[in-house]
Amino acid sequence: MMEHISVLLHETVDALAVKPNGYYIDGTLGRGGHSLLVVEQLNEGHLFAFDKDQKAIEESSKRLEKYLNKVTFIHDDFKNMKKDIEELGIEQIDGIMMDLGVSSPQFDDASRGFSYRFDAKLDMRMDQSQLLTAYDVVNTYDYHDLIRILFQYGEEKFAKQIARSIERNRAIKPIETTFELVDVIKQALPMKVLSKKGHPAKQTFQAIRLEVNGELESLKQGLRDAVNMLSVGGRCAIITFHSLEDRIVKEIFNEFSTVEAVDKRIPLLPEQMETPSYKLVNKKPISASEDELAMNNRSHSAKLRVIERVKE
Repeated sequence: MMEHISVLLHETVDALAVKPNGYYIDGTLGRGGHSLLVVEQLNEGHLFAFDKDQKAIEESSKRLEKYLNKVTFIHDDFKNMKKDIEELGIEQIDGIMMDLGVSSPQFDDASRGFSYRFDAKLDMRMDQSQLLTAYDVVNTYDYHDLIRILFQYGEEKFAKQIARSIERNRAIKPIETTFELVDVIKQALPMKVLSKKGHPAKQTFQAIRLEVNGELESLKQGLRDAVNMLSVGGRCAIITFHSLEDRIVKEIFNEFSTVEAVDKRIPLLPEQMETPSYKLVNKKPISASEDELAMNNRSHSAKLRVIERVKE
């Protein structure tokens, strides 16, 4: 098994300001790097660790075996965490962290079909029990739906050409593997794009993965719930890896940390002025250090945003 290096590990856990008796949530357990650093600081406290991927829970439970009395593993999408936590009788949480997107072990496991680096069946499911796969998206979505997801989730300039190429190729035979899909994408792109640095299939693979796993919709729902669940002084720390995720986090955090503007001509005493219940801990996102960038390639696009609840 390849060693998995957690991105922005200390920055994220430090941002939570862990209290030894607090309740914490890791919404994206992965291989448990962030979770381990939190549970090491808990005495009476407890961590609730979520992941859609059962394999991630199995792997990280080995890593966390010294602390299993302080951890509850929950095999679910973090968009359901409010309901899941309430069912356990807990109403408020002292800190929540999420490391969004696909984990390195998921990318590096060729059989999962996430990567254009390995030839594998088109799958891309984080939750292996769900029905929808990348194969279904590529082979059953109509031309207009393909354009929509490529444009919306992949920000792909050549969405129409790629959708047309998919449609043309699958009419002859189904597109079954990652390498077959890469070939279909390459057929659609002009030479000037193919000769550029970076993989020509990157944006299409991202778009299909986001569609298969409903990642952006989960983020919108889960993040709002997460911020609402915080106790006073509690913090929410989110790591994003691309502009679509970061935009959602930035907008939701801004929405919670600002109040509606009041007409300046209305005379108000200071105590009459509404103040927000939340504050941004860092106005600008935190990026990886030079040392981390040198050690971990995946950290290059990572951004960390943190929000704190300051009043009920």
